[in-house]
Amino acid sequence: MVKTHVQDLASMGRPVSLSYLIARTVSRVLAWLRRATAPSSPYRLGDAVVAEDPFNGRREGIVVSRRGPSVGVGTATGILHFDHRQLRRQE
Repeated sequence: MVKTHVQDLASMGRPVSLSYLIARTVSRVLAWLRRATAPSSPYRLGDAVVAEDPFNGRREGIVVSRRGPSVGVGTATGILHFDHRQLRRQE
């Protein structure tokens, strides 16, 4: 079936400029690069780890959250956050 009326493209949405599309693409690529090159923790959720904190002593627990270089360790006293360099795997 052939349409006798074609919708005007200008009424289909807000017009977008080429500079806006380029800026949005560049910002998305830069955000992806920041995430890809950011330091991350080698530990996965559920790993049993030992945290060696010079001020609070030794803590044992399970990794419950990760955000960049910070790792949340679930211990008997609650969730404590450590830098991934202060952790090691349990033997």
